[in-house]
Amino acid sequence: MIAQVLLGCAVVYTAWSIACLEANVRKARCLNVPVVRLPIDSNNVFWIILQPHVWRVLDWLPFAWSSYPRFVRFSRRGWYFAERATAHEQLGPAWALVSPVAINLHFADPDTIGDIVTRRGDFQRPTKELELLELYGPCISTAKWDDWPRHRKVMATPFNETIMKFVWDESVRQAKGMVHSWTRASTAGIPSYQKDTRTLSLNVLAAAGFQKSYDFRGSAEPVIDEIGSYRDSLQTVLDNIILLMLVPFRVLRMMPGNWARIGNAGISFKRHMVKMLDDETNALNQGQPGSGGIMASFVRAANMHHLDTAVASDSKGAKKGLSVDEIFGNLFVINFAGHDTTANTLAFGMLLLAAHPDVQDWLADEIAFATNGRPVELLAYKDLYPQLKRCRAVLYEILRLYPPVPALPSITSNGTQSLVVGKQTLHIPEGTNLTANLRAMQVHPQYWTNATDWQPSRWISNPAPANAPDEIANEQLLMPSKHIFFPWGEGPQICPGKKFAEVEAVAALAYLFQTHRILVKKGEGEKDDSVRERVDHCLNDVDLEMLVRLRDADRVTLICKEA
Repeated sequence: MIAQVLLGCAVVYTAWSIACLEANVRKARCLNVPVVRLPIDSNNVFWIILQPHVWRVLDWLPFAWSSYPRFVRFSRRGWYFAERATAHEQLGPAWALVSPVAINLHFADPDTIGDIVTRRGDFQRPTKELELLELYGPCISTAKWDDWPRHRKVMATPFNETIMKFVWDESVRQAKGMVHSWTRASTAGIPSYQKDTRTLSLNVLAAAGFQKSYDFRGSAEPVIDEIGSYRDSLQTVLDNIILLMLVPFRVLRMMPGNWARIGNAGISFKRHMVKMLDDETNALNQGQPGSGGIMASFVRAANMHHLDTAVASDSKGAKKGLSVDEIFGNLFVINFAGHDTTANTLAFGMLLLAAHPDVQDWLADEIAFATNGRPVELLAYKDLYPQLKRCRAVLYEILRLYPPVPALPSITSNGTQSLVVGKQTLHIPEGTNLTANLRAMQVHPQYWTNATDWQPSRWISNPAPANAPDEIANEQLLMPSKHIFFPWGEGPQICPGKKFAEVEAVAALAYLFQTHRILVKKGEGEKDDSVRERVDHCLNDVDLEMLVRLRDADRVTLICKEA
């Protein structure tokens, strides 16, 4: 009897899903774009749980990604990475992915994407889908269009040139500790370069943003952080972000073993944020300078919000400042976005550079010219950073092929909106999902020469000949159209931490490659072709649960040695 009921429910659900799918297909065809059916919506809870196991089996089979039908490929969470620009090459600059739940228009046209990101009121962020990020409160990522400028003003204030000198100095200090740890590993190899780049990024953010200074400790060194400390709590939260978004802290605390530890870490991190805000508030109230960083900006925002609510809103009725919950929400987003994005980018960079020793030498030539033989740590940010164009070229080329966020979602708002795609004008109903396919744009052969090859030199114009290092000063950093390269987003909603991430990464690269080189540790009797194949397999095996990152970086061991 129970089996018959379950079977009946399954049949009804399947029939209803097919009916909804075909209804959405008919709506999508009215837009006059190619349509791809997706039988199960990507946000279906059961499919979210099941699909990693399904794809583990499919990955094991001896079939190429392109051999699977589109509806199979696009059922994978984060399919953008493996698909590259193939779908847009075959279907055109605009096409619709249709599920029983929604219609999602995908775009890979620079002019159309430019139109989408600049018309913020017409194409808004899908705040309902992003609400999972409100782990500690409302934040800039989930703010609606009319409320977003209030968050942006507070978030952008501390990310100015004043803080960049500190970011540079701290990044160099952390890189020095990392290199010292790596060279001690000798021929055994670096235990985990991915964990080490996360440590570097976490320490830089903690120091520059929250005045919490830590010495670098490598992945093989014993952990000295107490359970429940700021860094331990934050690292645990970031490592288990999906679980914490789905299950409340208080529920996890009541569960056995590691789950309780994760729940306690989520609560502990909230306590640390409360204390940081209280300490900064007390310092400023007593006439002390305070940290001068991110927390000072949040205290001012809290004071403004308190005064605004105590007196009255202005004549337009607009809110001012940020509430305490909004401060905590934004603090978490800064830690999440500012830490993992840069850390993952550096991890990809270490593996790419190890596979391209010629690029390491190319970097070293620029660093030697810019420093004139002086140690990087003795040179000022304002003097050295502007000269390191090749270091920035390496960073941009990593981000071109491995953007932390492969697509930018939005939703049509304020009625039906028109979008021009080439010679065609689309009239898109309100509530339709849109996706700017960042990954496709950054590897599309129409806009990039040798689009899938890693070539940092593509970013440099007037390149200096190898035998004329003095001409490095004449090199210029090329910037393509901002609508074909936008790893930090684009338009008014571009990431406020863009410069922070650039300075941190460039400082780390400059310190490392001034005096050291990294290489792949070979197996006994392993040939160069086999090593390169192993590296390529590692680079293309990525995890996209939240951000693009190496799924199993430690399958390739790196060695750091003096040049």
